[in-house]
Amino acid sequence: MTSEPTVFVVDDDQAMRGSLQWLLESLKLNVETYASAKDFLSVYDPVHPGCLLLDVRMPDVSGLQLQEILATRKIRIPVILITGHADISMAVRAMKAGAFDFIEKPFNDQILLERIQQGLAVDARQRCEAVEREKIIERIGLLTPREGEVLDSVVSGKSNKQIAVELEISIKTVEVHRARVMEKMSVNSVAELTAQCIASGLHTGKP
Repeated sequence: MTSEPTVFVVDDDQAMRGSLQWLLESLKLNVETYASAKDFLSVYDPVHPGCLLLDVRMPDVSGLQLQEILATRKIRIPVILITGHADISMAVRAMKAGAFDFIEKPFNDQILLERIQQGLAVDARQRCEAVEREKIIERIGLLTPREGEVLDSVVSGKSNKQIAVELEISIKTVEVHRARVMEKMSVNSVAELTAQCIASGLHTGKP
């Protein structure tokens, strides 16, 4: 990932867009502004890191609707919703849909900037985790079907003897498969192996 993080501002109020752009650029942050959700969606590439500063009330596609569209598309960019017409149900809907924060106008510039910086940090962490998850999935893909079975049994806490009985193979064969699993997964302990499996979302062990 080579691109610098960007704060994407989507607000139909031109004056507000200009004000936010000036504020963010004063901190040397990259900023892109859009007058509508449609304009934003037409050019946004999820590969680009950053966070989204989104006005709630906009014509055609509202901020809450845009947030839901992004969620449907499995785009995890942190969303900070801003509004001058907040109510509890609106805030609850936004947070349930995964909003990073919900801020009312007029807002304190320092608080907004802090939340944006936090949102950028969350996005950076999520992207690093996604890269690591892909590496783990690639390692799991190198396992043979039998090694996959042994992996599931190991991370579910079963002993070599139990695995041998369940798979109807010798304990020595289990040990060989287990050693190969550890090597292919680049781990030195069952704890590391379990952590990787949980992170991958593919193998978490059998009950």
